[in-house]
Amino acid sequence: MTIRSAAIVLILVSGLACRQTASTTPGDSSAKPVPPTSGATAQAPAVAQAPPGSGGGPTGSAPGGASPPAAKPVPPSLPAVVARVNGEPISGPELEQAIRNLEAGVGQPVPLDRRDGVYRQMLDELIGFKLLVQAASAERLTVADSELDGRLAQIRQQFPSEQAFLDELKGRNMTLEQLRRQIQSQLRAAKVVEKHIEPVIVVGDKDVATFYEQNKSQFLESEAVHASHILIRADEKADEATKKAARAQAEQVLARARKGEDFAALAREYSQDSGSSPNGGDLGFVAKGKTVPAFETAAFALKPGELSAVVQTPFGFHVIKAAEHRQARQVPLAEAGERIKQYLTDQRRQERTAALVGGLRAKAKVDILI
Repeated sequence: MTIRSAAIVLILVSGLACRQTASTTPGDSSAKPVPPTSGATAQAPAVAQAPPGSGGGPTGSAPGGASPPAAKPVPPSLPAVVARVNGEPISGPELEQAIRNLEAGVGQPVPLDRRDGVYRQMLDELIGFKLLVQAASAERLTVADSELDGRLAQIRQQFPSEQAFLDELKGRNMTLEQLRRQIQSQLRAAKVVEKHIEPVIVVGDKDVATFYEQNKSQFLESEAVHASHILIRADEKADEATKKAARAQAEQVLARARKGEDFAALAREYSQDSGSSPNGGDLGFVAKGKTVPAFETAAFALKPGELSAVVQTPFGFHVIKAAEHRQARQVPLAEAGERIKQYLTDQRRQERTAALVGGLRAKAKVDILI
């Protein structure tokens, strides 16, 4: 688990829209989930790891392989106020909410052995965020109601219904008005970045080409198949009667697909893989080594447009359809260029934002109370 170092990327309401995650490497943006056959994520079309020299983030190892210094213990129960920034408080509940949003975004709780470090780093993020909001006030940067309403609408769209959105707010002990205030603060902080940083971020063709040449190994695509599937779940520990019933249902769906019924429609109706069924079972390109052997063997044996027999894996019974087989290749610069440019732009924005926040903090009175 890592937290980005630039304060502007801290979005207090990000947990409400955690269905989408930001790319950390050029190429990640087009990755799609692998079926539950693998328990892993699909390999991105171009890059499978962070660029060399990018480091492991604030929770990684210190230079030279040494462990980072231990963080000062954070009390089990936070006080009402955990810090003050130029006299403005950051509350304990505010820090806890930010931690809950972080946990929602990564899909797991903060490990107990890393609690102190993560809490303190998140507090630093909140301090930086507060400094940016204060800078927006000092510079009289305001947010129009239309901007605020638009951002709120974007978050609402991440949920299947208005009730689901409201239930999520309730689960986070947050009112709609509190959410609006947090969004407003977020947008005001972003305006500081937009004013002071965006105009000086320039990524040219030479920068893109240099990055590509220095990181060519990251732009290797493994052999992959573009596949769709229909999954009828049956845990490998299930009894034989359950497995028999699941297989029978998968055979029935396969028979209908072989008779010409639309595979995507069948997947939306019958597949029990919640990650792919809304997309008609589409898994995108699945690289070799990213799924369990039985699924991989069947998928890679298919010709475009061909259906597999029912395939059993530890997750149940699958019907697989292949759309395209892609051979391993070096992704050309012309194809990877836009992703590289976006990655470098984001990287420079974070670096400059961190420097801006550092400058604001150097002039501020910051009292950390835990």
